[in-house]
Parts: sequence; C-alpha cells; structure tokens
Amino acid sequence: MRLDAHQHYWKIERGDYGWITPEIPVLYRDFLPEHLKPHLQQHRLDKTILVQAAPTLEETEYLLALSEQEDSIAGVVGWLDLAQPSWLRHYELCARHPKYVGFRLMIQDMPDAYAVLEPQVVEALTYFAGLDVPVDLLVVSHQLDAVVQLLDRVPGLRGVIDHIAKPRIREGVMEPWASQLAGLAAKHPKLYVKLSGMVTEADHESWQQESFNAYIRHTLDSFGPDRVMFGSDWPVCLLAASYDQVVDVLTQALPASYGEAEKARLFGLNAAEFYRIRKYAEE
Repeated sequence: MRLDAHQHYWKIERGDYGWITPEIPVLYRDFLPEHLKPHLQQHRLDKTILVQAAPTLEETEYLLALSEQEDSIAGVVGWLDLAQPSWLRHYELCARHPKYVGFRLMIQDMPDAYAVLEPQVVEALTYFAGLDVPVDLLVVSHQLDAVVQLLDRVPGLRGVIDHIAKPRIREGVMEPWASQLAGLAAKHPKLYVKLSGMVTEADHESWQQESFNAYIRHTLDSFGPDRVMFGSDWPVCLLAASYDQVVDVLTQALPASYGEAEKARLFGLNAAEFYRIRKYAEE
C-alpha cells in the first residue's frame, strides 16, 4: 500500500481559507478528489492523509464529510484550538468519526511560538500523549527551539514534524535547523517527520534538484527509514512545482542504499503506522 501522507482539499466558497486570496491565482480555486486522482494513479498511490488547511472546526467537519464519500482518503488530520477550554469536547466530537486520525498544531501561525509552552497547551498535549493520539506539528525552522522545549515537557508525544520544519532552502542555510532536527530525532523515538513542503521553501521560479539534496539526506540520516514519510503538500506545492516534480525531487535525492523495503516505508507504511491505519498497513 502506497500513501501520500500530506495533501489538502478545499472549496473556496466555504470562506474560511483566509490565506488563499485572488492574489494567489494558482491556489484560488477549488481542489477536490477528482483533481488529485490522476496524480495518485500515475504514481501508484492508493490512499492519502487529508490535512486541514483552515483553523476552523467547520473545515474539519467538511473534510470528515468528504472522507465519507471518497475511498482514497485514508485519514483526516483536523484542527483544534488547545488554548480554548473547549478543546477536549471538540476533540471527542471529531474522534467519533472513523477516519479522524489526529489534529495539527499550527505553531507556524503563532505570533510567538513559545505560546505552545503555556500550561493549558502542555496539559492538553500531555493528555493526548497519554492516549497516543497523532499530532502534526506545523513549524518553521526558526521556531524549532520552542518545539525542542515543548517535547522536553511532553516527551511521549506521538508527533510528526510537517515539511521537515521548513528550513531556509532558498538561501541554502542548514544551521541551526540541521542540529535541532537531529537532536529531536535522537531524543524522541516517537517523533516522525514528513518529507513534504520543500519546493515552496526554495526559489519558486529557479530551484534545482541540488537545492534539496542536503536537506533530504540529513532528514533521512536523522530519523532513519522507519520514521519518515512522503507527502506531496498538494495543491500548495503548485506554487513552485507539479505533483510529478515533487515526487521526482524526493526520489532523486534518495541514497543508493535505499532499497525497496525502505521505499515502501517512506511511501506508505510509516504513515499508516503513525496514524494507526492498521488495515492499510497490513495490505
């Protein structure tokens, strides 16, 4: 079973995608399963993990409803506001759905990344760690220190870092991202990473394969073959690259030692295990 561990669907008319505006014409239209299916078929991808793109419970409900109609959606990563006292009630409502696999903590959008260290957020994440609930961590490389401190306080969190923490690929800067990522991987065995969202961190018009190789190989070296997963970040990737190009960027950067077993984990099995989609992991 092959799986894209990170993609989005949206309908503009729903009105809660404040970051998608007419000034971004590539993204300012509906993106739905019928638009993605040809790409999935071309790359022999059976299922996807559908990830929230708006910070609203209404969008999570929309995605869950969509997953009931679309078999290729293996799981939905929703949204929760852990700073609100109603987070547990909202989680329990979502968790009733069989395709709800976890939620995403959008540190990237926080004016102060250290807000994730507030007692109510740490308390909530400690609760989810106890339940072994998967949590996506959307973070930019300059915010990694906050993530380091957060995981020191919630060391048992079942987390995955989206988009390899968005390093400064456009500028070719590796540090302190590289050291922080390696440190997190070594210290927290339940932490995974998504090899996704890299093309949009490079120069959108003039990126080269060489722009990504060092970042991809460092991530693979840090996390090993069992805690990495491919994600297209479609359709956001279209700002810089096609679906085909996103796949090619990753596959061309893989070390020669990566055999079929490692590729099977990267392109599906790790994501199925992380999100506890057992029936797919066994296929």
